[in-house]
Amino acid sequence: MYQQTSILGRVGADPTMRFTPDGTPVTTFSVATSRKWTDAEGKPQEKTVWWRVTTWKRLAETTNEFVKRGHLVLVVGELAEPKPYQAKDGTWKASLDVTASTVRFLSPKSEGGAEATTAEQPSKDADAFGQELAF
Repeated sequence: MYQQTSILGRVGADPTMRFTPDGTPVTTFSVATSRKWTDAEGKPQEKTVWWRVTTWKRLAETTNEFVKRGHLVLVVGELAEPKPYQAKDGTWKASLDVTASTVRFLSPKSEGGAEATTAEQPSKDADAFGQELAF
């Protein structure tokens, strides 16, 4: 069995990199995805969903270096089982966590360019430095 999740959104805060006890780099960052629509009464509506993204090894180092708050990114990875929690206002929500296998760095919020860079988690057949492609 296999599942894959793709997220296109803006980074909410600069990434945080840490290391496991054996020295493996791990980077986490949040991504907001938004949907806008007009309801039946003609009022604009918007819903934002926040995702916590985790990257490992070389991909963790690359995302920590290049991803910044406000950047547009495309994340492809595996969705962990959502974890329910109760917010401060008493409502129940779910934490959505994705372990990324690929992160495509799209244009920063301040730029309208179409440049993109992709970083992928190395496969067993890839070299030790991972893969970086510039479009």
